[in-house]
Amino acid sequence: MIEKSNAPRPGGASTPRVNRPRRPHRWIPYTGAVVLLGLIVVGLWPEAVPVETATVSQGSLRTTVNEEGKTRIKHRFVVSAPVTGQLRRIPFKPGAEVLAEQTVVAVIDPLASSPLDLRSRVTAQARRDVAAANAEKARAALTFAASELRRVEKLRAEATVSEQEFETAQWRETAAARELSAAESALRQAEAELADFSLPLMDGANASVPPTEVRSPVTGRVLRVFEESARAVSSGLPLIEVGDPTDLEVVIEVLSRDGARIAPGTKVELEHWGGSQPLAARVRLVEPAGFTKISALGVEEQRVNVVADLVTPPEERQNLGDNFRVEARIITWETEQTLKVPAGALFRRGPQWETFVLEGGRVRLRTVTVGPSSGTETEILDGLKAGDEVVVYPGDRVRDGLRVRPIKI
Repeated sequence: MIEKSNAPRPGGASTPRVNRPRRPHRWIPYTGAVVLLGLIVVGLWPEAVPVETATVSQGSLRTTVNEEGKTRIKHRFVVSAPVTGQLRRIPFKPGAEVLAEQTVVAVIDPLASSPLDLRSRVTAQARRDVAAANAEKARAALTFAASELRRVEKLRAEATVSEQEFETAQWRETAAARELSAAESALRQAEAELADFSLPLMDGANASVPPTEVRSPVTGRVLRVFEESARAVSSGLPLIEVGDPTDLEVVIEVLSRDGARIAPGTKVELEHWGGSQPLAARVRLVEPAGFTKISALGVEEQRVNVVADLVTPPEERQNLGDNFRVEARIITWETEQTLKVPAGALFRRGPQWETFVLEGGRVRLRTVTVGPSSGTETEILDGLKAGDEVVVYPGDRVRDGLRVRPIKI
């Protein structure tokens, strides 16, 4: 709509005024652009990285060597047959109680004479006859050699034989004497064998010989029976094994590098032995010689035996016996009060140990000095104080000055 204006035109003439339409929404595109830019900035703004944190605390700490071990009786006694004879059946079973020098653990009867057969007798007689013939032959040879020596001596006195012939005659006489001595010894041996074969058999010939009783050398229990049934045994054959099951020690196989820092007197805790409470023990000996053992992964390892004596009274471990499996925890170092952090909060960077400390919502890299570690916790000598929050297992995303969101573990 065009309205007429009463304003005068230049030159005295009046021109009509035209009113243009207003645009009240011109700012809307600019506002949208600002909002979009803000959303982009908010979207690209880095979020706080969630991290697990732990508090540096004061408390006890110790380092240990954890390995499997087995129990064994300190003093084991293998009772052997003192004589050759007929062993009676042993009535004892593993676990039976025995008393030192009182309990008869085995009885050995003397062996009866072996029966003779015609072939053995004829063979013995033939050996005797051969030996007698050889002795007669050697005797005749000696008589001839002696007479020949006498003749040579007479001729030597008349200077009709050489010195070499005289020495040869002497040698023949000496050799014949030696052969006669050997033949007579063989004859006596053959006659002795034939005399044994010729002894008459009598019932109860060994009745006058009492049986041999073998007694237990110590008070304890039967550990193993080697020969239970009745049979003929020879002298020195193992019969039974005895020992005191309350007198136990523990043998622990450790890596040689761990054994080098274990000293006699070190405390040991034995777990998973079958009872509810750990058993106490002390290292008595670290064996001076190691050995090679193949691990479950097929890796060769140098190991050494650590022997520990049980300190816990036998009344508290009555069911623990010989060759039982235990899990040993050898305490190589411990303290009652020290500053410590979780081992996962520390990492190496070159020769130094470092950690991330939480300060005002951001993490700061800090160098620390560490002491011994138990595997899960590490002693802090310098660089941290009690109450500091450190990042545990920081990962590759965490860096110095990064804004983080702590998650307490």
